[in-house]
Amino acid sequence: MLTRRAILAGLAASGLAGPAMASADDGLAKAFSALLYEDEDAYLAALDQLRARGGLDLMAGLIFARRFTPHDEAPLIRLMQDITGQTGRADWFDWMLWQQAHPEITPHPSYVDLKRELFFEIDTDFDVFLKREYIDPARMKIRFEEIAWGGVVKDGIPSLDNPKLIPASEADFMLGSDFVFGIEINGDVRAYPLRIMGWHEMFNDVIGGVPLALAYCTLCGSGILFETELEGRPEPLVFGSSGFLYRSNKLMFDRQTHSLWNQFTGKPVMGPLVDSGIELKQRPVVIEPWVRWVERHPQTQVLSLETGYDRNYGSGVVYDKYFRSSRLMFPALVDQSRLKQKDYVFGIRTFGAAKAWPVTAFEGGRVINDRVGDLNVVLVGDRLGRTVRAYDRGERVFGPGAGPAELYAGIETWDVGEEFLTGPNGERAPRVAGHIAYWFAWDGYLGEIAEFYDG
Repeated sequence: MLTRRAILAGLAASGLAGPAMASADDGLAKAFSALLYEDEDAYLAALDQLRARGGLDLMAGLIFARRFTPHDEAPLIRLMQDITGQTGRADWFDWMLWQQAHPEITPHPSYVDLKRELFFEIDTDFDVFLKREYIDPARMKIRFEEIAWGGVVKDGIPSLDNPKLIPASEADFMLGSDFVFGIEINGDVRAYPLRIMGWHEMFNDVIGGVPLALAYCTLCGSGILFETELEGRPEPLVFGSSGFLYRSNKLMFDRQTHSLWNQFTGKPVMGPLVDSGIELKQRPVVIEPWVRWVERHPQTQVLSLETGYDRNYGSGVVYDKYFRSSRLMFPALVDQSRLKQKDYVFGIRTFGAAKAWPVTAFEGGRVINDRVGDLNVVLVGDRLGRTVRAYDRGERVFGPGAGPAELYAGIETWDVGEEFLTGPNGERAPRVAGHIAYWFAWDGYLGEIAEFYDG
């Protein structure tokens, strides 16, 4: 991951420093540019100019400069504190949280060009996402000033497209404790290890005849399985990772239109598809330790280490420090009155309703009968395995069975499958799509509209 000082030093050495920016106020545009590209004297003179002008509309540009300037940050921080009265804030992370909490502030017009130009110096391919006609607050579903660079270029986290799979019997590299994304569709059973997917964060594949993308936001702890075949489009969408984040959530993109999408909601938020009304349909996916998945599904295929990329796919390697830490890597406001920001929840969104259950509620394989909107659901899970499956239970009430693969409804025994619960007479209760996520991500996107299970 590139550092801000390395970026700016590289730009200066290449002679690319000091982009020409079109703005309604050329004086301020040049001042902001000096914070990033000019020498120390010009940097300090620019701060004096900005201080004399003042105004909260300068803050988006100053926060951006706080992350990327190669100069001493202290005078920049003092200016930011004086403009806002926030004397306790210093680093970029905290200033981004302040910015998120103030959506009423409109940035100065020079901010758009400042941000675009620096991002284009990092990667010219970012232009496909950040065309001027796309940066319209009236059309965008997210705030441009909250889009953050994640430290990689476009496709710097490469997707796996129709990757190689092997039989479980050949997967001798897998440890029993390795977590996998488990999927079954129309009898096609697959396992995608998180230790591999953490390096790629996206696959595009066809499972059981259904074109799908698994969008894995490692920062959010969420892997969401989306259908990619849409009515009215000749080909399924194919997704990749843009290199940008929004509130510590990856912004994925479709390769056909280069629209940016919110990984968590499955909706386009910027670009050609932003007003299309498209929302990707979710399919069920489960996280489960390999030993349990392969016991349930000995016929499963598993993602091969032969991905075409040179990565360390060892157990507990990718994002290990982040997963063990209670801190976020990128800024996102979160209400921690119910849960800590990186506690896991299982969430369901269906028929205009949403609900989240803390994974701790499934201690010891607990079975929960509940409701999401008008849908009666039963959830069976395991806290230690971070494993939860949900089903449409109708009017039945289920309880634990003799083992993890069974439930009881009265005196009837029902088998727990990946696509259905199956009753003694062949009755089926279909699976309901849901996914695991860190609490901060669920709260950040759905906290105001979703119910929360606290039973």
